[in-house]
Amino acid sequence: MEIPLNRLVCVTGVSGSGKSTLVQDVCYNALRKLKGHPADPPGRHRAITGHEALDDVVLVDQSPIGKTTRSNPASYVGAFDAIRKRYAAEPLARERGYTAGTFSFNAGNGRCPTCGGNGFEHVEMQFLSDVYLRCPDCDGRRYRPEILEVKLPGPDPRRGEQRRGTAARAGARTPGRVTAASWTASIAEVLELTVTEARAFFADSPEVVRALDPLGAVGLGYLKLGQPVPTLSGGEAQRLKLAGHLVRSRAADGGTLFLFDEPTTGLHFDDIATLLQAFQRLLDQGHSLVVIEHNLDVIAAADWIIDLGPEGGAAGGTVVWSGTPRDVVRCRPSHTGAALRAQAKGGPQTPRIAARKAVTGNGAGTMIRIHNAREHNLKNVDVQLPRGRFTVVTGVSGSGKSTVAFDILFAEGQRRYLESLNAYARQFVQPAARPDVDAIFGIPPTVAIEQRTSRGGRKSTVATMTEIYHFLRLLFVKLGVQHCPDCGIPIRPQTPEAIVARILKDYRGRRVQVLAPLVTGRKGYYTDLAKWAGAKGFDTLRVDGTNTPTEPWPRLDRFREHDIELPVGELSVRAADEATLRALVERAIAFGKGMVRIAPAGAGTGGARARRAEALFSTARACPGCGRSFAEPDPRLFSYNSSRGWCPQCYGTGLALAGFDAEQSGEEIGWNEWWEGETAVCSACAGQRLCPEALAVHFQGRSIAAFTALPVAAAERAFRALRLAGREAALARDILPELRGRLAFLKSVGLSYLSLDRAAPTLSGGEAQRIRLASQLGSNLRGVCYILDEPTIGLHPRDNRMLLDTLEQLERKGNTVVVVEHDEETIRRASHVVDLGPGAGVNGGSVVAQGTVQALMRNPRSVTGRLLARPLRHPLMETRRPVPQMRGRGAAPALTVTGARLHNLRNLRVRIPLERLVCVTGVSGSGKSTLVRQVLRENLQRRIAGGRRGRARTTPWLSCREIAGWEAVGRVLEVDQTPIGKTPRSCPATYVGFWDAIRRLFADTPEARLRGYGPSRFSFNVAGGRCAACDGQGAKRIEMSFLPDVTVPCEACGGARFAPETLAVRYKDHTIAEVLSLSVVEAAAFFAVHPRIHHALRLLEDVGLGYLTLGQRSPTLSGGEAQRIKLVTELSKARPDPGGSRAPAHTLYVLDEPTIGLHMADVEKLIRVLHRLVTAGNTVVVIEHNLDVVAEADWVIDLGPEGGAGGGRIVAQGTPEQVAKVRSGSHTGRILREFLKTRGNGPETGAPPRRVARKKK
Repeated sequence: MEIPLNRLVCVTGVSGSGKSTLVQDVCYNALRKLKGHPADPPGRHRAITGHEALDDVVLVDQSPIGKTTRSNPASYVGAFDAIRKRYAAEPLARERGYTAGTFSFNAGNGRCPTCGGNGFEHVEMQFLSDVYLRCPDCDGRRYRPEILEVKLPGPDPRRGEQRRGTAARAGARTPGRVTAASWTASIAEVLELTVTEARAFFADSPEVVRALDPLGAVGLGYLKLGQPVPTLSGGEAQRLKLAGHLVRSRAADGGTLFLFDEPTTGLHFDDIATLLQAFQRLLDQGHSLVVIEHNLDVIAAADWIIDLGPEGGAAGGTVVWSGTPRDVVRCRPSHTGAALRAQAKGGPQTPRIAARKAVTGNGAGTMIRIHNAREHNLKNVDVQLPRGRFTVVTGVSGSGKSTVAFDILFAEGQRRYLESLNAYARQFVQPAARPDVDAIFGIPPTVAIEQRTSRGGRKSTVATMTEIYHFLRLLFVKLGVQHCPDCGIPIRPQTPEAIVARILKDYRGRRVQVLAPLVTGRKGYYTDLAKWAGAKGFDTLRVDGTNTPTEPWPRLDRFREHDIELPVGELSVRAADEATLRALVERAIAFGKGMVRIAPAGAGTGGARARRAEALFSTARACPGCGRSFAEPDPRLFSYNSSRGWCPQCYGTGLALAGFDAEQSGEEIGWNEWWEGETAVCSACAGQRLCPEALAVHFQGRSIAAFTALPVAAAERAFRALRLAGREAALARDILPELRGRLAFLKSVGLSYLSLDRAAPTLSGGEAQRIRLASQLGSNLRGVCYILDEPTIGLHPRDNRMLLDTLEQLERKGNTVVVVEHDEETIRRASHVVDLGPGAGVNGGSVVAQGTVQALMRNPRSVTGRLLARPLRHPLMETRRPVPQMRGRGAAPALTVTGARLHNLRNLRVRIPLERLVCVTGVSGSGKSTLVRQVLRENLQRRIAGGRRGRARTTPWLSCREIAGWEAVGRVLEVDQTPIGKTPRSCPATYVGFWDAIRRLFADTPEARLRGYGPSRFSFNVAGGRCAACDGQGAKRIEMSFLPDVTVPCEACGGARFAPETLAVRYKDHTIAEVLSLSVVEAAAFFAVHPRIHHALRLLEDVGLGYLTLGQRSPTLSGGEAQRIKLVTELSKARPDPGGSRAPAHTLYVLDEPTIGLHMADVEKLIRVLHRLVTAGNTVVVIEHNLDVVAEADWVIDLGPEGGAGGGRIVAQGTPEQVAKVRSGSHTGRILREFLKTRGNGPETGAPPRRVARKKK
């Protein structure tokens, strides 16, 4: 291959044909080596001849010119040197003794000392965009005011024809006529001129014009002289390099080979003509040009073309044709030739794109279609979900709703995204298995917002979960005022002289090491830092308190935070050595950028005790009272998860947890779900989680802990009213909108009452889900499919409407919203409803109906539609139980709580009638759980337990003065929202508790006694009787590396869980494995003669769980199923005494929102179970928002009127009808009034009275 010299040669070809390899790897590197310059090893070639005619070779690519903001176009082409000389020659400059160096902003004493000649302050904003603030001293002009008094006279380039139209581009090539208007400009004003304007201003200075001309010649006449080079685009940087070569090439004798890599990148068509003129100037000076290019104008203008190809990759790498453009046009195999021929004919250079057809047929563009789904209990169902709409998936509990929404829709969307990652990335993220479905069409990216069983760790709060705390930390770092935690005085700078005096006082007579901090709490290897220190003559660096040689430098732990200091020197602190100490301190301050650390010599290897003996001094931050120095605030100073910020006693939990140390993250299950110890507030930080240094930083007079202690509503008001100015406003420009937006979203999902420092483990499932929903609202995504799992749980009907408005916001942004829900109002608000059923478990898994709410109500097969069309009438019982007078003689038995004052409760006096169904309601955060669970339940349990030990009267009341009437209660049972377990060995039989009785039945069979088997032999949790191959799980999980793990039935036991010898024992002709596979209905008949087992099974039937198998794994249960199993577990403990020898103890049942996860049909079953408990002489206290349950209560206690500080009071109490008459203060009363108008059976509600049969006397 030949490259003609003194010509414009274009190397072209399809992508991947070998152009860059030929020009850069072979030609450039080989010629550099031949000319004696350092170069990378050249690509393989036999020889290069004719290089003797070249003086040099230069590669002009698009790599950045420089990273410093002080570099600019004027300095790059050498024009700034001439300009500075012009200013130094002015009379005022000569009078003051200014030289050309005085007018440099890179060095000398003329530049602004505050910003170092940058003109601005660069503030790193961590995860936000960095902020550049105009220097307050020089106002961005880079120089001291005295320097700017030197003015240079000249014509005003801002007037005349050059300021109009496209004169700037024309002036870049031909100097225009400038008016003679007089103007004087400082050097800062000259740097603000464009190249074109500067050529006019310095028209009488040939040296300046000669240096600026090449900038105009390459089409950069619009750039300002002082524009920082890092702000240039890649194309601008390449052309600036070309301009620099045009300036320098005049001094050469000729013979330089210039190599260009696609110089037309980023150029307009008109600019390409300018570029070609610049190429011609280089050719006229005797140089040679080789250009890698695809632009047809440049290719056609070339003197010689080398076309590589014919294709890319392995099909390329050969010279298809070389010659003039006319020769290449005639080459038929050349793609370049074909393109040149098409251009010459004026035809299209690329094939026309066919007009897009409208999407028809399966409608994948507007619908998400799931075809033949068989996952879990689904029976080859087809589901259609409209995109960009609000869809509710409903059905009785266990009908397959979560399977459709999460196991299919979300899992497939996530799996498709993860499949786009490479295999290396996928091994760190366990993708979901492919669901059992034939096809899914039209699925967008999916985001699931679930009711996670884990709310978060001990160090998670509302603020951290919503990222509000991230922005608060950044705000405090940038705008907080540091105070001394000991003196409370704002921190002031400390001079080097004061530092030396302090060292002489504190370390007199001791030998110390003077260290310069280089790295503080950063991860990495720091090999380059070690090389730098070695080049400076330092043999060691102190890494994490240990002296480490710089050569050889050890491989540091990349994922650990390191502290690295430079050992500047070591000496004994004496007055006689003050000069030496001063010199070492000043040198350490120079290396440490204002910081110096003093460590006792030989003090160990950086342990906690050794660190306490050290002192950190700063020229910028020291207390004027006690002289204590402080490091510059860092976001980690305010982090609960960093050793730099957490309280050294509680490690960021805010609690005194026995055994918790720095090695714990707080996410471990032992500190959360399984924690049973006490949780007292940390005495060191008073529950504020942070160290004293962090709490001593104030913004607007508050610490960061004071801000996080605010409820969401108060914090939102505070930040909305915050007004900043000047530098503070610039720094907070991006922070405040993020804070205000996230707080507003928390309000919109009904969480105004939560304080920002509320610990994640104390949140309910509904609160945690809505916090995640608020975070998604803040993300502002479009075109996403959001999948939510019962977002209305825990919400009062008032808050429910706010949440639905929020979901509609997501829909209006162009997102698809799919909600698994039973709430009636949510279903009625949906654009599309999918009803699964008709039953649960094996009786479900079919699409009963899908479409609008009206279509659902007309479908006779839909249980949901029937209940929407003909909802429940209240009360369900023939008559509501009367609640006799509450005071005086003949008063009904009741519990009377007086002086309840925990959290937001305001010294309440509450009377709870016994042997009644009592419902405690109110908006979220009004104090319901606090009153019922923490005051009532905990006190009663402690008193009853004390009574068994004979110490009932001495047991103190907690959070109240007393609870009168407690003696009538024999025991207290609670059903809350905690999960029933994630292990696959847990199942309904083991959780409810009758599995032990079944194992004893098997152990009592003749075959078992003959073999010597006890009850433990029939347990799949204990070795011996269970299958040894799968450890009693019935299945094996096979890890597939970067593919989803696969679960297959155990080959040894076939999924039976037990060993063959165990399965040889039979009871009523059933093995233990066959009993586990029985449904609840079948098992109830099978064990009819065993009261203990039969009682629990009948309860499972009564709450609608008759379809479950005894051995169904707990992780496969839906939320509603798990909640009802917990209820049955507690109900089974109240089994009547079979002997009848003693009356059962009066039981107080406490239920926390038992309707969670229940379909409207299941709610009716639950209500009947609760009535049965009360009829049996017990008391049921229910925390509930479901209006069907509230309307069934014998007595309603309504707390409010709002949440948080606005709650904690009783706003209404009485029967549902009495509460409905409350006109003000009670949100429940208002909504219950509307509800009973259409659902009530009584005459006072306005509904037709239900016909009730008269009882016979």
